[in-house]
Amino acid sequence: EVQLVESGGGLVQPGESLRLSCAASGFTFRDYDMNWVRQAPGKGLEWVSYIDIGGRSPGYAGSVKGRFTISRDNAKNTLYLQMNSLKTEDTGVYYCTTGWHPTYTPRGQGTEVTVSS
Repeated sequence: EVQLVESGGGLVQPGESLRLSCAASGFTFRDYDMNWVRQAPGKGLEWVSYIDIGGRSPGYAGSVKGRFTISRDNAKNTLYLQMNSLKTEDTGVYYCTTGWHPTYTPRGQGTEVTVSS
C-alpha cells in the first residue's frame, strides 16, 4: 500500500522559511517522479513542483520559482521542499504525490503551512 507522510509545516511570518518532508513507503520510491501540490483555503489543488526519478530537471510553478527548491533522497525514500521567502499567498495544505493533474492521487494527509504576520 502506498503511503506518503508529509511533515514540516507550521506558522511562519512572511519572508521566513520552512522545509517540508515527505516520507514514502509501500512502493519503489526511486522509480517514481514526484510532485508537490498545495491547496489554499477554499480553492482547488495547485501544482507546485516536480522532480524526476534522478533528481534532475526540477520544475516549478511560476508563483514559487526562485523561492522553492525540490529535492529527493532515494536512499531515504524521502522527498523535500525547501521554501524560502514565504508569502501569505503560500498558505495552504501541502501534499506530496506520485500522481498528476487533475486528481494528484495518491497523496498523503498533507502538512499545513500558514504564512501570516
